Amino acid sequence: MYGAILGDIIGSPFEFDRGDKTKEFDLFTKGCDFTDDSVMTIAVGEALLAVGPEAAVKEIEDAVVSNMQDWGKHYPHAGYGGSFRHWLKDRHPQPYGSYGNGSAMRVSAAGWLYSTIERTREVARWTAAVTHNHPEGIKGAEATASCIFLARNGASKEEIGDYVKQEFHYDLNRTLDEIRPYYHHVESCQQTVPEAITAFLEAEDFEDAVRNAVSLGGDTDTLAAITGSIAEAFFGIPAVLKAECRNRIDPEMNRVLDAFDEVIGRNNLEADESLSGNDLIENAISNLYENQNHESFIDVITTVCFRIMNDGQGWVPFVTVSGEMFPNLDVSTLQEGDRLTLDQEVRLRMDTVAAEDGIEWLYIFTNEEESHKKPVPNVVMEIPFRQILEIGLHNDKVAGVVINPFGKYFKVDKKVIECIFDACRQNMEGEA
Repeated sequence: MYGAILGDIIGSPFEFDRGDKTKEFDLFTKGCDFTDDSVMTIAVGEALLAVGPEAAVKEIEDAVVSNMQDWGKHYPHAGYGGSFRHWLKDRHPQPYGSYGNGSAMRVSAAGWLYSTIERTREVARWTAAVTHNHPEGIKGAEATASCIFLARNGASKEEIGDYVKQEFHYDLNRTLDEIRPYYHHVESCQQTVPEAITAFLEAEDFEDAVRNAVSLGGDTDTLAAITGSIAEAFFGIPAVLKAECRNRIDPEMNRVLDAFDEVIGRNNLEADESLSGNDLIENAISNLYENQNHESFIDVITTVCFRIMNDGQGWVPFVTVSGEMFPNLDVSTLQEGDRLTLDQEVRLRMDTVAAEDGIEWLYIFTNEEESHKKPVPNVVMEIPFRQILEIGLHNDKVAGVVINPFGKYFKVDKKVIECIFDACRQNMEGEA
């Protein structure tokens, strides 16, 4: 569901043909916000989680109707269409023959929760039919959910495209460059879903897929939500973008995402407290180990930047010394009090680890488990990532900072630290 929500948020400023039909735009601006696409995605996802994988059609339809009305009342100004807005308020809501793209933009959870494509399509059809009972409305939901199911189960782009053309008879032969000049704001499934699928098929990664969708213009939030939902299943989503998604939606929506992630076997991404959210860094480093490419390296950098900007903290070991390795370090700036009194006055300094070449590095752990992989000093303090990186940058006795030195580690040398701080400054300037 992250992909649908991110697509919605990123595409929201450009809806109603307000963009320049280009891929070159800032992903997140002041105009970015979640809309009805995200609200209803969450509503349907929560409903499907509540009834379980074996629920019958009546149980699913009743849960979807109830949830969509409840979430709609909670977010009454999310940008609903006229007919749907009346449906949300109806005491006895009935389907109204819609073939709008709303059935496809809210269906992403169905693509993840079931073990067969037949069941996936069946549930997608039921989630659509409570409002969008027109054949095209149902087809759009089924096609989107099918793409997600195939993508998460390892199908190639060619296989996904062939299935869509064979089963749903959408025209996927037009390129984005052919579509873009003539495309405009249309809210039907038949003029949104094939374009969204094409935007995915031409993409190199998740971000590229969303940019493809937005570049077409038109109903950009919904178009990008559908594209993003498929792209998430095929490419995955960088940790920093997931974190950005969570920061831009409300806590009750994040709770649904957490429950959904638990059911499908993904780790929750918490980013509220100073010591939570470090799993973002861990995941990014793991991806770097697996992929060994420039994109994964940049993902680590951006994730560390994100944690810095959100006052993220880690665990840093300190050793007792009689003299100071860092004479300019005021430990009180890291944590209240820089002296410990036992039977005598004791000074503390940050511990270091030596690389194979003998060069010393400061180090920081993202979680307590990492700090137990090898013996470390007894004094461990929680300090911000920003502070230890600043110390690593300006201290000429160390090469930089190592994150999780005893496991899957990441060396942040002085040049990389400068890159991280530059990225933080650029983000802050962008927000300003």
